[in-house]
Amino acid sequence: MAPQTPRVAFVTGCTGISGNAIVEHLIRQPKEEWSRIVVTSRSPLKNVWQDPRVEHVSVELLDPVATIIGQIEKCCKGVTHAYYTSYVHTDDFSKLRDFNAPLFHNFLTAIDAVASDTLQRVCLQTGAKHYGVHLGSVPVPVHEGLPRYDDQGLNFYYAQEDDLFKLSAQRNWTWNVIRPGGIVGFTPGKNGMSECLTLALYVLVSKEIGETPRFPGNKFFYNCVDDNSYAVSLADMTIWATTAQHTKNESFNHANGDTFVWRYLFPKIGSYFGLEIPDQTEWPALGDKEVYANEFKMAEWAKDKKPVWEKICDKYGGNREAFDWGTWGFFDWAIGKAWPTISSINKARKFGWTRHDDTFETWVETFRSFENAGILPPNRNLF
Repeated sequence: MAPQTPRVAFVTGCTGISGNAIVEHLIRQPKEEWSRIVVTSRSPLKNVWQDPRVEHVSVELLDPVATIIGQIEKCCKGVTHAYYTSYVHTDDFSKLRDFNAPLFHNFLTAIDAVASDTLQRVCLQTGAKHYGVHLGSVPVPVHEGLPRYDDQGLNFYYAQEDDLFKLSAQRNWTWNVIRPGGIVGFTPGKNGMSECLTLALYVLVSKEIGETPRFPGNKFFYNCVDDNSYAVSLADMTIWATTAQHTKNESFNHANGDTFVWRYLFPKIGSYFGLEIPDQTEWPALGDKEVYANEFKMAEWAKDKKPVWEKICDKYGGNREAFDWGTWGFFDWAIGKAWPTISSINKARKFGWTRHDDTFETWVETFRSFENAGILPPNRNLF
């Protein structure tokens, strides 16, 4: 049933993987449920939403709060549901808090001031780094009941949550925190953590130069069990959690609902692009080194490959600029760990979230989204 008064959404980071997916989810909902969808990004929009409910405003969330309030006070009057997906990425984890803690603090302070009379729910998206999966071995699967680890003041997710909990306790609005793992999804431009596009660039360039792509991670991660978060599914959980009463003031992990092993997923991805990738049995001798002991470094591999990508675009289609969107350093980290990083979604299941996605299918669907946007060459042209 539609709410008595239609909701008004405010989505930050709308050009990123998660923010874009949330907007795409909302424009598929009837106007009787969502009357307006205010979206923001620090850069101009890279695509156009034809839904007339969408209103874009450019905002730099690191500006002074008073400046931000002045930018959003007209368009965000009446906002009922605020979705924060903004993120500043750097491969140096020690610097993430410096950027991201004030980013969320400014957002929260501004939207609370502008929509104080109407705000019902604020949703903060964080991730599995909440559990320390980026630092070393963690209890598997990680779950929402785990205590915070001793972060020595570095985990910006904790600072963001503390801001959220403190202000919510003084207000009538409630909150949710959503924690995805590695996100597979489409974004219309450059993004700090894009597994799908990065791997597609690697496989397509390898095919063009006549090389069989080797798994760029390490032997451990090639053989261990992993999971993913599909951005489309992540958006589904986000809207579900923030519009139900029984889920208020709760945190939820997100994952697709299945697991995979890179040893078997990697050849299937190669097959999608018309390339046979055999099982990898030979690995470099690394002695006692295991953590981030990658087969090779993606950034090093990519140094001289842009001309090859441009040749691919000229022959088959695609965006010549997209090679610069590859997140090579992030991908090295994502598949170079020496411990598993599985997330439990039992809590969300118990609260009633039932969606399930086949991870390989989500990779294919994301590839096709990039193809439809003219970023990757159409798959049919590759055969």
